[in-house]
Order: sequence, then structure tokens, then C-alpha cells
Amino acid sequence: MASGALASIPLGRLFDRFGANISLVALLVSAAAGPLVFLGTFRFALVGMIFWGVGMSAQSSLFQAMLTGVIPAQKRSTAFGLFDTGFGVAWFLGSAAMGLLYDKSVVAVAFLSTILRLAAIPIIFIATRQR
Repeated sequence: MASGALASIPLGRLFDRFGANISLVALLVSAAAGPLVFLGTFRFALVGMIFWGVGMSAQSSLFQAMLTGVIPAQKRSTAFGLFDTGFGVAWFLGSAAMGLLYDKSVVAVAFLSTILRLAAIPIIFIATRQR
């Protein structure tokens, strides 16, 4: 949470300067979190937690800024509600899948974490291009 909080201001400034593409960079950084946390040493796990915080910061601030730029003011409350609902459902399903995998293989957990993060990149890329 601390790394996410500390990343919010620089990410916001980068977003203001370079636009929505900075969210793609943040997703790439956060994709490395799973392997670092689950497969590395203590120091790698700390770096992985920082990377995870960068991803959480991007999701909580940059994506909302992106939504604000494309959703009319009178529809933003609904849009944010839908976004947060989808985010929560996806978080639950991903956590459940990773919890089930954890008993079987920690490598599989790291792999799934990375794949799910990377899977978001084409979606965000398309959304930023259409914007």
C-alpha cells in the first residue's frame, strides 16, 4: 500500500504529460510482481511488492482518470460503479484461482499472476487508441 501511495503522484504526473500510455508501462512493471514475490528471495519479494503497488496505483488512479476523460459527467457515477464492480469480481475470481493453485504449485501462481496482468495490456492499448 505504501508503494502504491508513493507511486500515485509520479504516475499522475506522467499521465498528465504522456497520456494513457503510461498505464501500459505501469502494467508491464506490475506484471513482474508475481514471479518476484513467489519465486525469489526476500529482497526480490520486496521489489515485487513495490511493483505490485505500482500496478495497484495505476488501477486505482490512472484508470479512473482514463474513464473520466471518455465518460460524460452525468454518467460517471454509473461508469465508476461498473468499473469497480468488474474490478472486484475479477479480483475475487483471480484470488480464488490463485488460492486453489497455491496448494498445487507456487510456480503456477506466479505464472497466472503474470499472464493475467499481461492479458490486460492489449485491452488497455485498444482503449487508449480509441480514445
